[in-house]
Amino acid sequence: MEGRCGGRGAAGRAPGARGPAHSVRLPPRARTARPARRAESTVPWLRVAAAYAWRLILVGVVVYGVFSVLGRFQLIAVALFLGLVITSVLRPLTDLLNRFLPRALCVAVALVGSLLLLFALLALVGNAVAGESAKLAGEFGGGIHRIEQWLQRPPFRLSQSRLADLQHQVLSYLSAHRAGLLSSALSGFGRLVELVTAGALAVFSSVFFIHSGENLWRWARDELLPSGARPVWDRAGHAAWRTFAGYTRGIIIVAATNAVLVGVVLLVLRVPLALPLTLLEFFATFVPLIGSPVALGVATVVALAGRGPLTAAAVLALIVVIGQLEGHVLHPVVMSWAVRLHPLVVAVSVIAGGIVAGVIGAVVAVPFVSVTWAVLRAVRSAPP
Repeated sequence: MEGRCGGRGAAGRAPGARGPAHSVRLPPRARTARPARRAESTVPWLRVAAAYAWRLILVGVVVYGVFSVLGRFQLIAVALFLGLVITSVLRPLTDLLNRFLPRALCVAVALVGSLLLLFALLALVGNAVAGESAKLAGEFGGGIHRIEQWLQRPPFRLSQSRLADLQHQVLSYLSAHRAGLLSSALSGFGRLVELVTAGALAVFSSVFFIHSGENLWRWARDELLPSGARPVWDRAGHAAWRTFAGYTRGIIIVAATNAVLVGVVLLVLRVPLALPLTLLEFFATFVPLIGSPVALGVATVVALAGRGPLTAAAVLALIVVIGQLEGHVLHPVVMSWAVRLHPLVVAVSVIAGGIVAGVIGAVVAVPFVSVTWAVLRAVRSAPP
């Protein structure tokens, strides 16, 4: 054994070498690093921009698809939206009455009382217009004559013959397009029927939303969502409703404040049709940024025809004052419990909604964006 071991040790040595033999390990071969791509090493912002770009494209496709589907079922979408608006307004009153009365009776009292109030307001406006019709005809005749005299003076300097030509062109246009105007009137009557149908469906759906909205939400959550996702989306649903209700109540308060201010000023200036113009201002405020100026522009034209240039200038100054008050006082104070959006986001949302779905899209755009943002914040802040 020793001989074998000695033989192996002797054989393992190099001839003439002294001392024990040591095995030498070479260092491992260094891995050659793959050269980085030029786009990743030189322009890292390009990767970030591309990551955001495809996400934004995906969000845009989803939003376009939602609006396309809603456009197919526009009547139902508008009815459900109005039903949610009615629910957000009447739900606090119903909860207050529920302390003393049964739930079903509270819903009936709130809905019937609000409908009677709305019909009384419309009857008051119609009575005011009918009572001033004879007086308005004379005032508008004199107002048109004053406008013609005003246009003949500097800086316009339009001659009487030029004004007569303009009037003749307007009458010729109306005569030539009489069939088209009649068709538009009939189409407007059809839209009115659709609006009445949507209102009836909205009231019908609001009955169930006010009475048992929580039960409807729990049923939809349990039937449509897996158990693991229910807590997150339950929090998102509550955030969405809180934002929508806060925005709706806030915009109603802003609209009522604007309408009261406009109505007082129009009554002080003795502008014709002050009450209908006040009601127009109330409903126009629901279109942010552009609704109130348009309504006050109509009031300016009426004031110019009925009371003259000085009254029209006063109403025009009212547009600036109301705009500053609404933008810097009412919205920041009243909308504090809802999601506050940047004015640029509001403007882009209103324009985009108007392009996609007209006036209805302009009205729905801001609450839709607010609710979407609230849902994203609730989902993003969910604990792991």
